[in-house]
Amino acid sequence: MIDIVPARSLGDDAARIVSEIFVDGFGQHFTAFTKDPGRLVGAFAHTFVLDLFYVATLDGEPAGIAACTDGVQGCVHSDAATMRQHLGLIRGMFAHWVFASQFSEPIKDPRPGQGSIEFVATAARHRGRGVASALLRWLHTLPQYDSFVLAEVADTNTGALSVYRRLGYVAYDRKPVRHGRFSGINAYVSLRYAKDSPAAPLGGGPVAR
Repeated sequence: MIDIVPARSLGDDAARIVSEIFVDGFGQHFTAFTKDPGRLVGAFAHTFVLDLFYVATLDGEPAGIAACTDGVQGCVHSDAATMRQHLGLIRGMFAHWVFASQFSEPIKDPRPGQGSIEFVATAARHRGRGVASALLRWLHTLPQYDSFVLAEVADTNTGALSVYRRLGYVAYDRKPVRHGRFSGINAYVSLRYAKDSPAAPLGGGPVAR
């Protein structure tokens, strides 16, 4: 059974859990900083604004993450000193630059009633079991939003893009990246979903606790 819980509800381990799933999902893009996943987890754990993150648990085990904001409030905040502590002077500063400049900016054209879903990731051992789809379907039920965007999804994340399109998301923007040489990402694709769209799938979602 898939349940959705606020990241904060996971207590003192919340930042580590979110960071582990993030690195499991996106770590291949950050090997220029270090090839050690444990160091990436430690370096990135401080960046996540936990009040904005949700965790999907599968049979009680953390299995996936996603953040949801109004598109203006950032869901990550990087500290340069912490990045340097974990990754060294040069790689730490560059990691801080990537997080601060690429992951912390507001989305284009935010508007009332539109939610921004960010950092959707599933732990490798739980992929193929509907975790990401369950997270998004639950976020779609948030009453304060009538539409959602997934801004700047890495074009190399073809599996995720396929899931988003099956859920009714439509691409509306494509932006080349400046750090492709280091991350392996060529461009970020942005997608939009409207609750009243004919393509929006119906049906219930997982349980929120």
